[in-house]
Amino acid sequence: MEFLRRLLRDRLAVAGLVIVIAFFALSTLTPLIAPYDPSAIDVDNILAPPSSKHLFGTDELGRDVFTRMLYGAGISLKVGFVAVGISVLVGTLLGALAGYYGGFVDTLVMRFVDIMLCFPSFFLILAVIAFLEPSIFNIMAVIGLTSWMGITRLVRAEFLSLKERDFVLAAKAMGASSARIIFIHVLPNAMAPVLVSATLGIASAVLTESALSFLGIGVQPPTPSWGNMLTQGQAVLGIAWWLSFFPGMAILLTVLGYNLLGEGIRDAVDPRLRQ
Repeated sequence: MEFLRRLLRDRLAVAGLVIVIAFFALSTLTPLIAPYDPSAIDVDNILAPPSSKHLFGTDELGRDVFTRMLYGAGISLKVGFVAVGISVLVGTLLGALAGYYGGFVDTLVMRFVDIMLCFPSFFLILAVIAFLEPSIFNIMAVIGLTSWMGITRLVRAEFLSLKERDFVLAAKAMGASSARIIFIHVLPNAMAPVLVSATLGIASAVLTESALSFLGIGVQPPTPSWGNMLTQGQAVLGIAWWLSFFPGMAILLTVLGYNLLGEGIRDAVDPRLRQ
C-alpha cells in the first residue's frame, strides 16, 4: 500500500507510531502487568523514592506510582479516543451537509462554526464543566462537543471540491439519492484530512484532560489520571520529584507521539509529495 510505504519511510512518523503503540499496549495490558492495586495504601512506604520494589516510587499514601501511571494511561487515552470520535462524528456530518448542499445550509453551519470559534476552547470547556458534575464521561463529551469546528471546515472544503467531480455527476445522473452520494461516493474520498486532524486531536484531548484534572475539575480521585497525579505531586515537589516527573513525561511522550504520527500521516496523504 502506497500510503503505508510512504508513512514508514518517515522516521519521525515511525517514532511517533512506536510511542503510540507502546502506550496503547501498556494501557490494554495494565491488569496483567501492574504490580500492585492502584488504590492499595502502604503506610510503611509513604513517599518512597524509585527502587526495584517501586519502579516510580510511591505517593503520599504509599500507593505505587508505576501502577497508577499504567491505569492513568487507560483513562487518558480513553478520553482522547472518545472525545475525538465525538468531534469527528459531529464535524464530519456538519461539514458534509454544508459542503454538499451549499446555499442556506452552508451559511447556517459556517456561521455557527464562526460563533463557536469566537470562544477560546479551553475556557469554554471550563465554563461548561463548571455547571456539570466532574466525571470522565462529562469530560469526554465536553471536549468532543467543543472541538469539532476545524473538522467541519476541512470536510466542507473537501466536499466543495469533490461534489463537482465526474463520479459525483455520474451518480446523480443514475438517480442516486443525496444521502448515498454523500456517504458512499464523496465522504470516503474526503476522509484523508480528517484522519490527520483526528490523530492530532487525540494529543490535544489528552492534554486538555490532563489540564482539567490538574485543576481539579477533571477525572476525580481516587481514579488515577496523569493530570490529577501531577496535582498530587505539586504539593510535595521539593521532596518527592518523581510524583510530578513521571506523569509529566508520560503526557509529553503521548502528545509528542500523536503529533509526530499526525504529521507523518499528513505528509503521506499529501498528493504534492507523491513522486
